[in-house]
Amino acid sequence: MTDFSMVENVDAIAAQISSPTFIGLDTEFMREKTFFAELCLVQISTESAIYCVDPLGDADMDSFWATAMDTGWVVHSARQDIEVIYQAAKRMPTRLFDTQVAAGLLGFAPQLGYANLVSELFSVEIPKTHTRADWTRRPLADDVLQYAAEDVEYLLPARDILAEKLDKLGRLHWADEDSALLLDPALYDIDPQLAINRLKGARNLRGQRRSAATRLAAWREREALRANRPRQWIARDSALIDIAARLPTTIDALNDIDDLPGGLVRRSGQRLLEVVAESAADEGNYEPAPAPNEEQKLLVKKMQKLVAECAASLRLSAETVASKKELSAVIIGGARESRVFSGWRRELIGDRLLALLQAGI
Repeated sequence: MTDFSMVENVDAIAAQISSPTFIGLDTEFMREKTFFAELCLVQISTESAIYCVDPLGDADMDSFWATAMDTGWVVHSARQDIEVIYQAAKRMPTRLFDTQVAAGLLGFAPQLGYANLVSELFSVEIPKTHTRADWTRRPLADDVLQYAAEDVEYLLPARDILAEKLDKLGRLHWADEDSALLLDPALYDIDPQLAINRLKGARNLRGQRRSAATRLAAWREREALRANRPRQWIARDSALIDIAARLPTTIDALNDIDDLPGGLVRRSGQRLLEVVAESAADEGNYEPAPAPNEEQKLLVKKMQKLVAECAASLRLSAETVASKKELSAVIIGGARESRVFSGWRRELIGDRLLALLQAGI
């Protein structure tokens, strides 16, 4: 294994991580007790060494991120890592190469895990012995640090192999484009008005009940953000759905709702009643999306068939080219900004899908 060390003085590695074209990167974090994930460890690999940076110690993380952001990152399944880093550092790297994305564009299984990729490329088995480690504990045991270091040990050589194969097929820019999509801050910005999409059971509510659920979900999101606590610690989904369904007007009525703790009613009961009352003003403005009609269902199937044929000719999974969810969003949700109609997908199949869509309208 490449030499690795726990780093407290990040200035000592600044030159090592600023000169390469790419560094490998992974993170360890905890989010069981907080709304925002707590960044606990950042693993960095270069051609000759691995560094485990401790963001919970005395390291100057602003200085570290200023250096690290100026080089390209190789990350496997980068979305969660980018989200955690964006929340902690309030910035994005300049360039990203996601090895999971790249593998998918070579015909590997979609969502291929890092350990499986390493096994496929290097015939090396990476044990997952510390998946439930407490990353906030200090000091971290040597075997735990070694486990963390292994998650970046093969990133750079994997990138070299994948990039070479993609380049030969003329697909390297595909991986660059798809990886760059993960650097859009809009993916990670939190909008309380969209919290309704995470509220289990809200989909079929209508009228004032839909409005109440939307407002209640937004209230919970703001409370969770303010307290930095998990949403379910503020109020359970079932409690908010029950409030929206019953539309209570008194504290006594709130106290009759299952899964709504008495302490929450005492602290926030009046505000919850106000939220419910406010929902009456826009009763007609909140309707669930209509179910797809038969023509739309048929059009989705036609698009899926076209995508499947295209993917098969390239020896790719259909999901890698365009998933059913993406196609449904285009047809039923009117998502004309879909990645299906941009970049390499537009050149490959997007224009044909657009023609099919226009003919089907």
